[in-house]
Amino acid sequence: MGVVNITPDSFSDGGRFFGVREALTQARRLADEGAAIIDIGGESTRPGAELVSEDEELRRVMPVLEKLDGLCVSVDSRRPKIMKAALEAGASMINDVDALTAPGAMEAVANGRCAVCLMHKKGEPATMQRDPHYDDVVREVREFLENRVHAARAAGIAAERITVDPGFGFGKTAAHNLTLLKNLAALSDLPIVAGLSRKSTLGRITGRAVEDRLAGSLAMALLALQAGAAILRVHDVKETRDVIAVWQAYTRES
Repeated sequence: MGVVNITPDSFSDGGRFFGVREALTQARRLADEGAAIIDIGGESTRPGAELVSEDEELRRVMPVLEKLDGLCVSVDSRRPKIMKAALEAGASMINDVDALTAPGAMEAVANGRCAVCLMHKKGEPATMQRDPHYDDVVREVREFLENRVHAARAAGIAAERITVDPGFGFGKTAAHNLTLLKNLAALSDLPIVAGLSRKSTLGRITGRAVEDRLAGSLAMALLALQAGAAILRVHDVKETRDVIAVWQAYTRES
């Protein structure tokens, strides 16, 4: 899953693909490099991010989505209005950091055929990294995801449409993220999305700035594959595809 943030303030590539032309060029480049899914979003949910209006999010996302014919596009949004508009415009997946908890979100996707990603997040982006605490991070994240999957199934969303995301970096310390990564397969029997690319945990481990975290991101991608991730959400598709190819060759020979 290749990431295209159509925002001025995302933690990694904020502002780089804020224009329609730039976002389209990047989306097509990531597809050419081997991304099976292009994940576009018009609202930053990085730690400390401020809300944008629904109308502004629509203004950012829809012109890009409408021109990405032929690609499998995921729309990263937590708002039912944007979900509905995106699905009407041909989006294949809704990637919701709020796991369809907003009023009307479940209904917005239940009657279609799109895939859904349900993510765990503790707190809101503006404050979620202020000393997050868990008694047992693996158990609490697993129980949250189980509850959201149950709610989605009860709303009529078939299991084969659902993926889950433990929400690395969303209300979690570096230690929490590493514990979740070690126990990834225990979090769900459904396909797991792992989004570790360029995140602050890598900065804490390596001391590198965001733009210098490629090597760390690739190491995390390999660890996530080994731990059972089904989808890697990344900024650097070409390099991650090489990691996947090496890992697949190794596992076949093993």
